[in-house]
Amino acid sequence: MASNGTFSVIGTDVTITGNVAATTELHVDGKIHGDIECASLVQGESSMIEGAVKAESARLAGTVKGSIAARELVVLRTARIEGDVHYDSITIEQGAEVDGRFSHRVPGRSEAMPSPMSGAASDMASELEPKLTLAS
Repeated sequence: MASNGTFSVIGTDVTITGNVAATTELHVDGKIHGDIECASLVQGESSMIEGAVKAESARLAGTVKGSIAARELVVLRTARIEGDVHYDSITIEQGAEVDGRFSHRVPGRSEAMPSPMSGAASDMASELEPKLTLAS
């Protein structure tokens, strides 16, 4: 996904029913009833997303009811998430609410549940330990 410096805004007065795709940054202040796929997502505090979110980077401040897959994820204190979260790196502010499972994505590995590891595989896994940052 190439970015040419532009972004799209879905205002507070807008409700979209259906999937949304953007090749640049998407700023959502309204309501979306459908899946979102974009390069970068910025979600406003009063916004609601009911569907899956897939983005390279996401900064969530509103409500998401659905799974989230992002390389870089920031969950702000006002965020309310109901769904599983798949990430490469994550920052969660104190006060954010997440009702779902967290799953660290390892490059080159499928999204399926990992098999039990032993020996050299477990040594390699410790180097790929999930990075979790709690912000205050």
